[in-house]
Amino acid sequence: MRQKSLISQYLEHIHRKAVDRYPKILRTFVGRRDGIYVLFSKDRLYYVGLAKNLMSRLKQHLGDKHRGSWDSLSVYLTVTGAPLRELESLLLRVAEPKGNKQKGRLTGENLTRPFYRKVKSYFQVEADMLTGRNRRPSVEIEEDSAGRTPVLREYDIKRRKLRATLKGKTYKALILRDGRISFMGRRFTSPSVAASAITKRAMNGWSFWSIERGPGDWVKLDWLRKSR
Repeated sequence: MRQKSLISQYLEHIHRKAVDRYPKILRTFVGRRDGIYVLFSKDRLYYVGLAKNLMSRLKQHLGDKHRGSWDSLSVYLTVTGAPLRELESLLLRVAEPKGNKQKGRLTGENLTRPFYRKVKSYFQVEADMLTGRNRRPSVEIEEDSAGRTPVLREYDIKRRKLRATLKGKTYKALILRDGRISFMGRRFTSPSVAASAITKRAMNGWSFWSIERGPGDWVKLDWLRKSR
């Protein structure tokens, strides 16, 4: 199956005079199309923006506060339904154009703080070990009543959602902080056992369950093992 495209057509590094002198020609290519446009000043990125009517927006920039700050432009026409706002935000955060005052806001999960906390935790454990200040394990591994350690405990997951589909029905579960799986009021130490509670037969929970890696980003639970 062919992968869906984000950009359908594009026009790059066109002099600003083309917008002023040949609007009819430019309109045949750009028209009232949606997309992202980029303004340059002497081949250096100056401004990034999005528009539902690109031709109208480009003509505005010939006379607004940016009029003397750019001399060429590029236009990227997006497919219908493309997430224009988030695409613009990504470009603003990465490129930081001089002419843009606003910093792009992304809807995804910001992993910077969790990454910082993890590095800080590992550094502290290593420092304690090297100086002999703490010879005990930094994390106590919780066991269930039968003495079984939660399979997912070693992955140090902080409450992630799980879901699975069987015969058209979707089942939802949650990975708890201690690595156990909460499903229908029960706690399971293994994804396979949790899967078997649904199917009533032996199952490979790593391929049965999907985990929400990030907001709206679902992958098979086996991704955890492959990413180590």
